[in-house]
Amino acid sequence: METLTTILIGVASFFVLWLGLALLMKTEYTVSRSVIIQKPLESVFSYLKLLKNQDNFSVWAKMDPNMTKTYKGTDGQVGFVSAWYSPMKNVGTGEQEILEIEENVKVVSELRFLKPFKAEATAQMIVKNSGDSQTKVYWQFHGKMKYPFNLLLVFLRMDKKIGGDLAMGLHNLKEILEK
Repeated sequence: METLTTILIGVASFFVLWLGLALLMKTEYTVSRSVIIQKPLESVFSYLKLLKNQDNFSVWAKMDPNMTKTYKGTDGQVGFVSAWYSPMKNVGTGEQEILEIEENVKVVSELRFLKPFKAEATAQMIVKNSGDSQTKVYWQFHGKMKYPFNLLLVFLRMDKKIGGDLAMGLHNLKEILEK
């Protein structure tokens, strides 16, 4: 009986500690990477505002070349939705919707992950003039984790995990646009 009481106290203490630490931790994360592309800003932006073009450079789109894709609306316009389905766990099911387009400045979209877990994030593709026929492209993700699961952000290392994929995607984008 004494052993069972000790175990229960230990488990309860662990959860109290977890909940207390989670109160002190941030609930949001932002990951951003950038690249300079040797093309005029207008040319780069006209390519980026089409969500279907992400299939050409995004690391995530290439994880399952056999994933099912569906589209609603007109690509390159607010309200366009690109949805995907894959039986692969690291790809899953979800959709991306264009929320805002500021011509030659940024495209903001919402990512809704449905399987293997539910989550939402905001993605932005931002372009800035970086000199003569050079464009700096920023790819940014912003997400939230609800309390008490926000403590997992310490272990997930979102900047490293997502950042590498963003950097590789931007490298692919640079290669495509500079050909």
